[in-house]
Amino acid sequence: MLLTAKRRLVDLSIYLENDVLSDPPPLAPKITYQQHADTVPEFLHMLPGIKAGDLPEGEAAAAEWVTLTTHNGTHLDAPWHFHSTMDAKLGERKKSITIDEVPLDWCFQPGVKLDFRHFPDGYVATAADVEQELDRIGHSLQPLDIVLVNTRAGSRYGHNDYVRTGCGMGYEATMFLLERGVRLTGTDAWSWDAPFSYTAEKIAETGDTSLIWEGHKAGRDIGYCHLEKLHNLEALPGDGFLVSCFPHKIRGASAGWTRAVAIFEEV
Repeated sequence: MLLTAKRRLVDLSIYLENDVLSDPPPLAPKITYQQHADTVPEFLHMLPGIKAGDLPEGEAAAAEWVTLTTHNGTHLDAPWHFHSTMDAKLGERKKSITIDEVPLDWCFQPGVKLDFRHFPDGYVATAADVEQELDRIGHSLQPLDIVLVNTRAGSRYGHNDYVRTGCGMGYEATMFLLERGVRLTGTDAWSWDAPFSYTAEKIAETGDTSLIWEGHKAGRDIGYCHLEKLHNLEALPGDGFLVSCFPHKIRGASAGWTRAVAIFEEV
């Protein structure tokens, strides 16, 4: 059966690249590029008896060596990243799942975008903020909706202040989503939580250590995943699209890289 709908795809992922600051420098990826001539010795080793001149125009293959963490680039965090256990509020505390154990149906679902660009850097969004934005866009959350948060950080990607820009999602805002059946969320900021620099200031002022990674740590109570370092969320409406964000299958890992895409079905 042929589909009559036309699909429009919107890329929601950043590049993996050397020259754009998308992580603190010690955590940045490193890519070494090999040109076609660089790999000739490798071909000669793998194909004993041939000479460089036997290769078409003397060229072997372009290739790259990449050094990175599973949290570089646009990636999906598994519950194992947040804490060793999850689901305490669902009646049974159990070992957190790793990225290779994340249910695939979490990763291809209707998308919802919350526009939080007006919040200042370091602001921690609340459940009331989420409710108000859902009312504004006229969306009623459904189980497994993928909820994406558009912060000011999206406009600062490629600038030196990207890592410390944007609002974060607090514990109660995160739990508001999870208690309604959401299991996968995302942000265009460096972190689902507010930037660490703002959290450190608040802890110094108040002594309240419960502020540490409070959005992430909601996963102790209900296990969930989130995407970080999304891009181009400004191009999305409040709803009416699908999100595809299948992670790389890395055994026992806390995260996996993903090419996140929004899909619009246009009849």
